[in-house]
Amino acid sequence: MPSDRLPPLNAIRAFEAAARLGSYVAASRALHVTQPAIGRHVKNLEDWLGVKLLERTPRGVTLTAPGLELHQAATLALKILADAGSKIACRQQERWLRILCVPAFASRWLTPHIDALRSLRPGLKLAIEPNASFTSVDARQADLGIGYGLPGEHAGVFLTMIKPAVFPVCSPAYLAKLQRETLQVQDLPTCDLIHVDDGTWWTSWFAALTLTLKVRSNASHMSNDIALNLARRGHGIALATDVLVKHELADGSLVRCTDAAVALETYQVLTPQQPLSEDAVWFIEWLNQALREEFPHAAVEHD
Repeated sequence: MPSDRLPPLNAIRAFEAAARLGSYVAASRALHVTQPAIGRHVKNLEDWLGVKLLERTPRGVTLTAPGLELHQAATLALKILADAGSKIACRQQERWLRILCVPAFASRWLTPHIDALRSLRPGLKLAIEPNASFTSVDARQADLGIGYGLPGEHAGVFLTMIKPAVFPVCSPAYLAKLQRETLQVQDLPTCDLIHVDDGTWWTSWFAALTLTLKVRSNASHMSNDIALNLARRGHGIALATDVLVKHELADGSLVRCTDAAVALETYQVLTPQQPLSEDAVWFIEWLNQALREEFPHAAVEHD
């Protein structure tokens, strides 16, 4: 017996089929080989093991005691191999689209649209990775990215989609605590401002409204999603867009505390240097159309 103790796989397949089906004839049909070939495989396996596995009878073949033991093991082993091969083949056929995405957009807009997206593109699977700091897309990491920023902040911009207006929001309870129905822009610096950075975003917003001041943060929450959740719980005032707070404005859990609004950054699709798959091209077209239809006033016109 060979030192690795692994019987030849073709002989195992022939033996398992003959034992399961009860004859060399049936086994030859199942495996698409000749009946003598089945016989030779079984004989080689018996010689390899040094035991008799099958007894031939006028009605076919029957298992010996060692044959029964080996048949049980062979059946299990072949099933494990078949199942593993099937799973691997299925994974190769699955169509995954890996997307890097700014966290607030991922949780507040993209995720609620996934069911509709899947119905439009059957078989497409999405792997969405929230990432607050990516500036480019590596094909080893993702197939595309959805970023939010100013021109020049991201590399590999494939498409600029919308440029929504930015405005301050807070909870009704926080506004009531200030004993004001609405606020003026100049009132905001004295309020509890919630930050996603060192104060740059608020500073840029004030500057776009011709209010020159340097805002500094005591805490940076990195993600608009966190900042807006804090605002909803009454911790202060955060900057937002309709893309992110459309539902909270509708249900009243957040309110605009001033009418002032200004468009600053754009939502952009970032792609790696490698060619895009058909699914990636379809997704980008779907995303752009869906955003422009839902937020037509924010749509960016292209040449």
